[in-house]
Amino acid sequence: MFLSLILILLITFSGLALTYLFAEDEPFLWRMAAGNIVGSAFFGLIGFVIANFFGLQAATVLIALLLALSPLILFRERKIRKRFWGDLKQAINRNQGANPKKIRRLAYYVFFFLLFIFFFDRAMFEMRDGIYTGGAQNLGDLPFHLGAIFSFTEGNNFPPENPSFAGAKFSYPFIADFLSACFVKLGAGVKDAMLIQNIFWAFSLLVILERFVFKFTNNRFAGKIAPALLFFSGGFGFLWFLNDFWQSSQGFFDFLYKLPRDYTSGKNFSWGNSLVTLFITQRSLLIGMPLTIIVLQKLWTIFTAEPPSRREEINRDQDKKPLTTYHLPLTTFLVGLLAGTLPLIHLHSLAVLFVVAGFLFFMKPEKRRELAVFGIGVGLIAVPALLWSMAGSATRTSEFFAWHFGWNKGEDENFLWFWLRNTGIFIPVLLFGIYLVSIKGTRDEGRGTKHKEREEKNKKQTGSKETNLSLVPRPSSLLLFYLPFIFLFLVSNVAKLAPWEWDNIKVLIYWFVASIPFAAFALVWLWRKNVILKIVAAGCFAVLIFGGALDVWRVVSKQINYKVFDTDAVEIARDITLRTPPNALFLNAPTYNSAVVLSGRRSLMRYPGHLSSHGIDYIERQNDLKQIYQGDAAAEVLLQKYNIGYVLISPEERNSLTVNEPYFAKYPILAESGQYRVYKIR
Repeated sequence: MFLSLILILLITFSGLALTYLFAEDEPFLWRMAAGNIVGSAFFGLIGFVIANFFGLQAATVLIALLLALSPLILFRERKIRKRFWGDLKQAINRNQGANPKKIRRLAYYVFFFLLFIFFFDRAMFEMRDGIYTGGAQNLGDLPFHLGAIFSFTEGNNFPPENPSFAGAKFSYPFIADFLSACFVKLGAGVKDAMLIQNIFWAFSLLVILERFVFKFTNNRFAGKIAPALLFFSGGFGFLWFLNDFWQSSQGFFDFLYKLPRDYTSGKNFSWGNSLVTLFITQRSLLIGMPLTIIVLQKLWTIFTAEPPSRREEINRDQDKKPLTTYHLPLTTFLVGLLAGTLPLIHLHSLAVLFVVAGFLFFMKPEKRRELAVFGIGVGLIAVPALLWSMAGSATRTSEFFAWHFGWNKGEDENFLWFWLRNTGIFIPVLLFGIYLVSIKGTRDEGRGTKHKEREEKNKKQTGSKETNLSLVPRPSSLLLFYLPFIFLFLVSNVAKLAPWEWDNIKVLIYWFVASIPFAAFALVWLWRKNVILKIVAAGCFAVLIFGGALDVWRVVSKQINYKVFDTDAVEIARDITLRTPPNALFLNAPTYNSAVVLSGRRSLMRYPGHLSSHGIDYIERQNDLKQIYQGDAAAEVLLQKYNIGYVLISPEERNSLTVNEPYFAKYPILAESGQYRVYKIR
């Protein structure tokens, strides 16, 4: 774990240096968080390009790491170096001494950091009888990610071929798993690599989201509330929890330690909690979302920026300029390059940025130059990446769009009740926040200079850097900036944007993130009014996070222990790795947890649920696979057709298929462990 920690810190400081090229006025903690994300994306892209030419070895990873650390050269520039030390000194001074405010701030970050440690530690853990996961929704996703990681480390899978559907391009955004593979190649354990990355990516998301909401509302309290609304997101599931408790004969705390189910997903719910259903299962989103929010914050700056007057340009503090001076198009181009890595990180995030930038392009004609520069930056990396991933892919793009009303609601279910049950009071609070911004904020725009002078005087007297608690800066711009996210919400409710309609959540979650500033601002507005409204605000906040907190608690408190691989599967995978070539092709049951996953070898076919969600037509191959295991007259022909090298027969095959074991007895046994047996076909 120590090695993984050192690697993530090196990558973080490299990315931190890059933030001085496109982010002018940000605190040190934000630069560390953004540096972690930017550095990871930069390292992943460089490492992937090198691995495609020279394979993934410790030497190639070290070369990629050295290249990824090249931004540290920026610290040779005096202005950058001076700003770095100034930011660091300011951060240290801000936390020196002890007072209630500083203790609360420290406790806030410590709480979330510890939460992420305990939560992601349950993503994968080993016991005497095998490999487990403690995530309710991670049973199928953990082996998928392990299959990708081991295909890079043990199968030398470059250019990447889909390990779950041999012969097809691996078009799934795999950079998160590739980064884990790089850590493993340098000597880290796969569990440690995934754990450290998940913790730091999640904490970076917290800091970046907090800053994002502060930029929108100019209210630090709203920024502090925002991460809780995301990480403990849920709906009215806590009502089902209360009903279950009422019907049980247990005490409250006994029941709390033996929760019978999740309360944000399952039979009655689709939205899920972000940590439980998204961030632990879809590692690509865990790095893709903070990267996207960084870009969205830059687009917000472009959208609201006013060009400085000549005098302002002359008087601007030179030490606070980015290296590029005040050349907004150039900084925009750099952020565009950063966004261009998203096809390999999280493709739906790129689609969201495309929609947002398109809306801004038409809403603000005077900003089209900067937005065009942003688009050029995106295209330089994204277009080649998209063309590469589409060439030779088995994914059918026609499967990614179809009219489908109501997202994941049942045919007979009421649309409004579906969304209220799944998101609770979030939408009412959101609408109240929009009301506050549109009515009270707009009024402030016309109050004139005297009102602003009074507010500035009040800010000086109180030492506050925030605006009046009932107001937000640039309310009209904020409402306009929110329009593309309303559009995304509507589209996601009238059409499916992926073969599996539930995957619309990958777009809907960005509507949720963009809505958080309004909801958080509404809660703060209530909190700062009077005692009664303070109680209302606290109650609303508790209701918003109660259901999600229950599901997170269920994971953290180790109530879930799902076995993914038993010890025989681990042992047979080790033998496969030692006794077969890296490009060996296996026939195994089409399940998510085949032992072949741990060997890094390719499978003719694995879990249909994963394949169908990626738009892959697997039916013909599945039928052929069944025929081979039945050992009928066509088996030999099909083995030759697909050039199968090895066949696995294990409990998975025996339970899910009709297996003619005497048919395979004519082939030599390559490896055997317990009920697992590998036959060498050729």
